[in-house]
Amino acid sequence: MKSINLGNSGLEASAVALGCMRIAELGASELAQLIDACLEAGIDFFDHADIYGGGRCEERFGEYLHTHPGVRDRILIQSKCGIRPGFFDFSLPHILHSVDQSLTRLQTDHLDVLLLHRPDTLMEPEEVAEAFTHLHQSGKVRHFGVSNQNPSQMALLQKYVPFKLIADQLQFGPAHTPLVDSGLNVNIKSPLGTMYDGGVLEYCRLNEITIQTWSPFLFGFFEGVFLTSERYTELTRTLGRIGERYRLSPGAAAVAWVARHPAKIQTIIGSTKPQRVRENARGADVELTREEWYEIYRSAGNRLP
Repeated sequence: MKSINLGNSGLEASAVALGCMRIAELGASELAQLIDACLEAGIDFFDHADIYGGGRCEERFGEYLHTHPGVRDRILIQSKCGIRPGFFDFSLPHILHSVDQSLTRLQTDHLDVLLLHRPDTLMEPEEVAEAFTHLHQSGKVRHFGVSNQNPSQMALLQKYVPFKLIADQLQFGPAHTPLVDSGLNVNIKSPLGTMYDGGVLEYCRLNEITIQTWSPFLFGFFEGVFLTSERYTELTRTLGRIGERYRLSPGAAAVAWVARHPAKIQTIIGSTKPQRVRENARGADVELTREEWYEIYRSAGNRLP
């Protein structure tokens, strides 16, 4: 699988990553088969968060690493912190405590990447900078980024943080396209021209921040999987037809659609089925034509100006 230089930091990661939000209920052998399938497919990047499964997802992954001691050196681990029950918390004590807890659960001595999970409007950027500095100097975290933040929020944080933010994790996929809609409908009185994110796609490209897509197969905000929705039958048919040209499943064609964007986006898939992981991972190495990309975009119900 092709790799992506995350944030132009020198950290090379697979173009497709595994999101580990749903691994808590897998048995030990099921989890081993899933991770083995990832490694076989060339996936070496695993995305966690301290809240996934109430911490149980990190625990399960750590148990796997403990019984497979040679794997940690072959993979990259990312986790996120900042969401607490009923509020967000980017305070120094919480960030440090959260990372320590994640390291314990994952049974590792460092995170390759730490993301701040959703914006905290009460954030003190100087406090975040102090936390990041401590974590980096202690060797606990090597790189930093954010999740679901707009350009101004990242710029405010970057003013104080002495380390380059290398990633912003955002929802994006064929059935959820606000990331590109407003840029395609500039100066047009249309709902698609409404800029909801402050031009985050262009900001990330200008500042060499890698966009990581979460839930590329969902539509709306956790409304469902578009591949099985009657609302998106035309999109699914189009993905299936175009996918057949490259011997890809509709899901893999969706991965190829994300990967085709010149922003060099990293796709995070959340499947717990080894065969589906193998199938979808293949999409990252297929380059769709410009015509195919726009055909898929239009088949989701989007109109070009």
